[in-house]
Amino acid sequence: MKKATAIKCVFLDIGGVLLTNGWDRSMRKRAAETFKLDYDEMDERHHLTFDTYEEGKLSLDEYLDRVVFYKDRPFSGEEFKEFMFAQSQPYPQMIELVRGIKRSHDLKVAVVSNEGRELTVHRIQKFGLAEFVDFFVASCFVHFRKPDADIYRLALDVAQVSPERVVYIEDRFMFVEVAESLGIRGIHHRDYDSTRAALTSLGLTLKK
Repeated sequence: MKKATAIKCVFLDIGGVLLTNGWDRSMRKRAAETFKLDYDEMDERHHLTFDTYEEGKLSLDEYLDRVVFYKDRPFSGEEFKEFMFAQSQPYPQMIELVRGIKRSHDLKVAVVSNEGRELTVHRIQKFGLAEFVDFFVASCFVHFRKPDADIYRLALDVAQVSPERVVYIEDRFMFVEVAESLGIRGIHHRDYDSTRAALTSLGLTLKK
């Protein structure tokens, strides 16, 4: 029987895997309630421009000018951004799992994510992601977004690892499918236990 190709690199998302999402629907609803905004109007404006922000073609201030501050508000941009940043919370078990398998198997770890620059930088710094992630292929840095297959091709080029030696952990199934179409092995992340089991099936066990 042919021996399975050993995994040398882990690609993974930030939002929904290592941390909560950066700025999702529930967070926008919370913001609308907190700042007494019309949620439907805010959400429509968000969907018209958020992709541009995630692709690094707008600053966070420019995004907020379009979505929130297109009219006078009784609160400042700094107050709103502080609220946005405070929504991010870690998934400690997942962070420790990735740290552990990296250490146990001498793996490269790369983030492949769709996020805007200011949110990305805040989350990397706040939660110490650069301590165990070797490089970040974020949409705001490379100017295209998942599910564009080129974001995975770029990550492979930077990692200098062949697709069959990569496992990709992602909570959105379509993105897993796109990565798998390039030969990358995918894990559809639903919870810690199932992802740990999937990694174990690939030989990536935590060593004591």
